[in-house]
Amino acid sequence: MVQTQSDWSLATFSIDQQPVAALEVAGRAYRLEPSLARVGWPGQNSIRALFDDWARALPALQAASAQVQEADAIGPAQRLAPLLYPGKILCAGANYFDHLAEMGMPGAKKEDQRLFFFMKPPRNAVVGEGATVHMPIATQAFDWEIELALVIGKTARNVSVEQALSHVAAYTVAIDFSARDHNRAPETFYKLDWVAGKGHDTCCPLGPRLVPAQAFGDPQQARLQLSVNDVLKQNGSARDMIFSVAEQIATASRIMTLDPGDVLLTGTPAGVGSPHKTFLSVGDRVDAQIEGIGRLSVQVQPSS
Repeated sequence: MVQTQSDWSLATFSIDQQPVAALEVAGRAYRLEPSLARVGWPGQNSIRALFDDWARALPALQAASAQVQEADAIGPAQRLAPLLYPGKILCAGANYFDHLAEMGMPGAKKEDQRLFFFMKPPRNAVVGEGATVHMPIATQAFDWEIELALVIGKTARNVSVEQALSHVAAYTVAIDFSARDHNRAPETFYKLDWVAGKGHDTCCPLGPRLVPAQAFGDPQQARLQLSVNDVLKQNGSARDMIFSVAEQIATASRIMTLDPGDVLLTGTPAGVGSPHKTFLSVGDRVDAQIEGIGRLSVQVQPSS
């Protein structure tokens, strides 16, 4: 199944230096609060809050998308991350066969792998498009990874693989930026430091929008592309995941409760900079695109 653009999606814009939640319909953005008030759900001006009652939000958003009005339209404005304040951000590590191969493990078999996760700080790591990403302090190996990200819309605890996708509310594009040199700790017992490598401020861009899960279709059919300064680096398919999106949710839910508003990044295909020692510099532009969601473009800024 080829991914197709949803009839509606959710986004957040900066207007008068304030975040404004929006409902996107047919390529235009409309303020969320009056759009939902029109269908009998007033006072809803937070995308994050929608996930706490996604069963009600989904039909309300569908109804509102059919009744948007010009008076609520949003003109040209800076996009922020569509979900500004997620709960937890879980990230699946090394979850594509071709990525494992480029990182030194060719011929890996699923039965020999263990799905593992690391976490990013939700309030400090999440940014939207534009000149928003800051180089981690003192890194010489700033790398990119495009990832399909999902937002939980129904509490998941010890769920089955078969039921896992029913807990997904929406999908978006994520970029997992990392400081590869800070990630390695060969002189220590543990050899790796995931917080130092992956937990930096501004290093989890999300966007440009949230597409509802029921419109996105089978996440394993998603195509992912990432370019640096217009040079294509990553061009992969979620079909090549070692552990499917459903398997990831099921596994994570056995470790911890997944709450509405939590975000899960599902791994990256081959094409990262590390194998070729090709890393990002200040001023570089990174464009990440997933069919059916759109393009997320960011530019690297100096350390802050």
